[in-house]
Amino acid sequence: MLLTVKQMQVNYGSQRALDITRPIVFGEGERIGVIGSNGAGKSTLVKALLGLVPYQGSVVTQLKKEDMAVHMQYNEYAQTMAVKHIMEMLLNTRIRENRELLDLIAFFGFEGCLNKRYRALSGGEKQKFTIILVMMQKARLTIYDEVTSGLDFETRQRLMERLVKWYQDKEDTLLVISHYYDELEHLADKLLVLDQGRVVAYGGKDELFHTYCGRVIYVIDNQEANRKIAAGFRLIKAPEHLLAISAGSREEEEKITSVLLNNDVNFKRSHSDMEIMFMNAKERFYQEQEGQL
Repeated sequence: MLLTVKQMQVNYGSQRALDITRPIVFGEGERIGVIGSNGAGKSTLVKALLGLVPYQGSVVTQLKKEDMAVHMQYNEYAQTMAVKHIMEMLLNTRIRENRELLDLIAFFGFEGCLNKRYRALSGGEKQKFTIILVMMQKARLTIYDEVTSGLDFETRQRLMERLVKWYQDKEDTLLVISHYYDELEHLADKLLVLDQGRVVAYGGKDELFHTYCGRVIYVIDNQEANRKIAAGFRLIKAPEHLLAISAGSREEEEKITSVLLNNDVNFKRSHSDMEIMFMNAKERFYQEQEGQL
């Protein structure tokens, strides 16, 4: 156990922004993705863990402040100063004398940015800069809050590929907040699902998918012909333009596959669709709250 959150509540005036009633445990070396809609309490959780907002409840941990590093959603540095000087000042080291820092700069392909002023960096370059600063802290717990916010799709993909590769053989515990499901698909092995400040679900990524979606799902376009074909199967919640058919066994898989192929229906078979899992976890949570289940 690295850190446990118990009975945490955060209020902004009369509004309750976070209400965690059951303990949440972060273990050593885990990769925990935090998902939820805007206003779900994701960033509030980070601020509470860092002691940046007052909260009721407790955070039980052996971690010291220097054992935690965080990449916040918005970061500001001296706009007119050369990036290399900001880096050396914040890390208290000379770049050319620090082999680990040089390797990290090379890993992110950041060499060409060192002589630029901070304000001249692109959005992706600014994110790389801050990530390098965070990684150099070599913390036991590293938190990334919307690390690719504001970046175009291609830049996001490249940056996440770098992060996945960097951490693949390391023992750091990561807490990664993102509203992009594909990012967490590759980086997280556990998921914390938040909505309106409450914990909808928490557990292993595969475990949650099986709980809320079944063994596997088939995703097809939501159109009249497909609705008729899918009517004989178990449909679960999906984005409006799609239908999601759940299969709970291998026999069901074979039957669904056969029907879709025989009717020439284009489909995607998935055992890890995070968006559909999120939608169904939310639906069941609120059904349970209302006593419908």
